[in-house]
Amino acid sequence: MLQPPKIKIRPVMKMADLIDANPHLLLMLQHFNIDFRVGDMTVWQLCSRHGISENLFVSIANLYNGFDSKGHQPFTQTDLLQVIDFLKSSHDFYRNDKYPQINHYIRELQERHPMREMKLLERFFNEYFAEVLEHLDYEDSTAFPYFITLLEERQQERHGTLYSSKEYGDHHTDIELKLQDLKNLLLKYVEMEGDLELRRRLLFALYELEFDLYIHSLIEEKILIPSGVRIEKGVNV
Repeated sequence: MLQPPKIKIRPVMKMADLIDANPHLLLMLQHFNIDFRVGDMTVWQLCSRHGISENLFVSIANLYNGFDSKGHQPFTQTDLLQVIDFLKSSHDFYRNDKYPQINHYIRELQERHPMREMKLLERFFNEYFAEVLEHLDYEDSTAFPYFITLLEERQQERHGTLYSSKEYGDHHTDIELKLQDLKNLLLKYVEMEGDLELRRRLLFALYELEFDLYIHSLIEEKILIPSGVRIEKGVNV
């Protein structure tokens, strides 16, 4: 797992400096649909321009920098709807960017090194990503619509439903963990000569996917699920 720099982000800090220290924050900006041309804006100026609360932005940015989000709750209804949009954007990134990229690298390696181990590696990744897609589809079709209904206080639509934030939490899994096995195959077990550039690109893509899936899980565990439980208990957000 990539280890982010231990810089605790505060609203007065300049966004460009923070990106320079941790380029993975670019992916966070992408998920918030914020352009990378941040100029000399501080975090709070950036938040103000894009209609995002400092509390939410700093909480998620600090997850990317290796800090917990404790102490920043409660989040507002608008915050939580933006969290769902953020998570949906990350789903698009996994489906349409990382999966095709990693799959392309593996196939290219397999063509150059048609060995049994590479076929196993391709099958392992495809089976793994099928699990990821099942997880993403479940969130898109079941969990996120439930939270949106909950946040918009559409009590009538919620009446009779057996679903809850707890059930979502019980269903929740850390889908990034199996990527460690895939990296280990490449780093420890698959014997291959040459193609260092292609293998490096593949490993970097796996590290990036693993890190963002990890942050994705943290946002759900630390922000979305606890906030959903609070609302279900009648605590205002």
